[in-house]
Amino acid sequence: MKVVALVSGGKDSCYAMMKCIQYGHQIVAVANLMPADDSVDELDSYMYQTVGHQIVVSYAECMGVPLFRRRIQGSTRHQKLSYRMTLGDEVEDMFFLLNEVKRQIPSVTGVSSGAIASDYQRLRVESVCSRLGLVSLAYLWKKDQSLLLQEMITNGIVAITVKVAAMGLDPSKHLGKEMASLQPYLHKLKELYGINVCGEGGEYETLTLDCPLFVNARIVVDEFQVILHSSDSIAPVGVLHPLAFHLENKAQSCFLGSSDKTHEMYHEKKGFLCEVQGDHPQGCDAACQDDAPVNNLVELAEHKLHISRTQKGDTFSICSRLQDSCTTSTGLQEDLEAVLKKIESLLVENGYGWENVLYIHLYIADMNEFATANDTYVRYITQEKCPFGVPSRSTIELPLLQVGLGSAYMEVFVANDYTKRVLHVQSISCWAPSCIGPYSQATLHKEILHMAGQLGLNPPTMTLCQGGAIDELEKALENSEAVAKCFNCSISTSAIAFVIYCSTKIPSTERFKIQDKQDAFLKQTRVFNLDKGTHSEAFDPIFLYVLVPDLPKGALVEVKPILFVADDIEEPTGDVKEQSCSSTPGYWGFQHAEWHDSCFQKCVVPGKLCTVILSVSNEPAATICHDHLVGDKNKGDNKNSLTEWQMDRVSRFCIYLLDKIITESGFSWDDTMYLRFYFPISLQVPANALSLMFTNAFDELAAMGRIIKTGKEPIFNLVPVLGAGRSSASMDDIITCELLARKP
Repeated sequence: MKVVALVSGGKDSCYAMMKCIQYGHQIVAVANLMPADDSVDELDSYMYQTVGHQIVVSYAECMGVPLFRRRIQGSTRHQKLSYRMTLGDEVEDMFFLLNEVKRQIPSVTGVSSGAIASDYQRLRVESVCSRLGLVSLAYLWKKDQSLLLQEMITNGIVAITVKVAAMGLDPSKHLGKEMASLQPYLHKLKELYGINVCGEGGEYETLTLDCPLFVNARIVVDEFQVILHSSDSIAPVGVLHPLAFHLENKAQSCFLGSSDKTHEMYHEKKGFLCEVQGDHPQGCDAACQDDAPVNNLVELAEHKLHISRTQKGDTFSICSRLQDSCTTSTGLQEDLEAVLKKIESLLVENGYGWENVLYIHLYIADMNEFATANDTYVRYITQEKCPFGVPSRSTIELPLLQVGLGSAYMEVFVANDYTKRVLHVQSISCWAPSCIGPYSQATLHKEILHMAGQLGLNPPTMTLCQGGAIDELEKALENSEAVAKCFNCSISTSAIAFVIYCSTKIPSTERFKIQDKQDAFLKQTRVFNLDKGTHSEAFDPIFLYVLVPDLPKGALVEVKPILFVADDIEEPTGDVKEQSCSSTPGYWGFQHAEWHDSCFQKCVVPGKLCTVILSVSNEPAATICHDHLVGDKNKGDNKNSLTEWQMDRVSRFCIYLLDKIITESGFSWDDTMYLRFYFPISLQVPANALSLMFTNAFDELAAMGRIIKTGKEPIFNLVPVLGAGRSSASMDDIITCELLARKP
């Protein structure tokens, strides 16, 4: 894409441009924000580096691209981490600047910035880009600073210090020094005082005098003055004020993007420099506005919607889907709008809003309509409606139409407070896949980290890695680990459960390798973390593999981890897996048997949470029903076919065993946050009939005196799949249950 680069003059913004070119983008312009007064070196700004701004004017000639500049008129008015448009804020100067770049160079679609670790700066760049319909590129984001500094020097960044403000840095000694000569000393200061080697903590600022992008000339500072801002004996602060400089032409001058005639136009007509002045640009209001309000949408026809919700008071799930859709469904957009409207109304009825939603499972009938689903989704769920952070999301294609559930089906996970911590990085970077839109990488709430489904995408290019399902799985796990590190944890030690969605496009001969690869990756990551001195008690996570028709971008694998992140990292935690369930009484004629233990996996953090995967395959089902499965003559070769009587018996066994598991783990049904029953469409039991079986079983359980709340809506969700199981090689369960419970 064609990119305008935000430049401060520092090493980071220049190297970020180099990374853009490395990943196939073209720098067509640079943009800079400077003080209103030329004599001022530094502003009191959380956003912008301005020291050395007197020299940045030369970048246009050095690089052979147009330079857009704006004098900063605003100040820091919106000080919260997540930015919202605020008149008079210094961020609005960036908006005005980039809006003018976009007006004059309409082909610009991306914005490069040098953000490494500052969420404050990244979020503001992303906010402006979102309003202007531009893509944020932050290729230095979350990179190891020691390695990054070496990378910059090795790749030809010649930069000098223009500000120092840290222990061990003396303005009289260290201003004007090249980074290559200071690098060893900076590493020494890191060991002594813990400074950020790249200066991300404000320890120092730099000015780039030469780099491979300066194709026409390099900058030579002839004379400068050291201005002392603070003579503090521990950490004096000083800046370099340039008095004289000149450009030293290189042997062959050219335009950085010589194939783009835009550059020649600016060279001939505008002298490479455009100063952006004035207030709110005309015509940008439309860019700032949200999409038309949902209430203005065409009125929808009546739909018969099925609703379910768990009864836990502080965190619960709500599910909405069509039923009897053979007569009511008219397509994905209308079905999804009906589902979204219903969930929105239920949230409002209970005193909540989209800002309370932690996680969303979006199930659609055809992944080819992903763009339509996304466009519809973002009309309801916006960043403006979610000031505490947008929900994380997983989008999967399921065989919904085959079982009469319409074209769209959605489950939302809701909290009754605003204590969630959301990680939402919209910038494309080398860190992990970006989430461009109102859905986030992960949401932490009350020690449970709910991570968005991760694909095997190469983060810098946002394309699927080549090499098949195993390579995609490895990359998806790497991406998951990158996200986990932002919460100071690892999927190798903190994960309590993994749901791995497998596409039918994976050859059956390759499916069995998936589980082996996952086990090997987690083991290797755990060892690597131990070698780095990161010691943490590891959970023994449980696994669910789900076979689905398709995944976003045609991916073969999607990984969805669930992690436990203790508030007190010193607090010892443990897990219990597959303990025997033999102490609680039986009912419906079921009594404990040793083989029951082979039907489930569980991971328990004592007194805090319990997660369970219960699987019933053909052999246990035959034992449960005291009969052989029906499937030879009347049902063809369908090995999962059961009569409704047999399925009713299996459903009661599932409830019986789940009740025993959670009770003997020290939990109750009132602690249940969500409960899903995955059933293969080959089961040939209607979804409504299956739902009634489980509903009746829960009603009977409550009548037996078990502590369970049942209301007018079921407390579980039914999820139709092509297959599911605890092994990637045999996703052929008759029914699979996934439960998560947490103590208040």
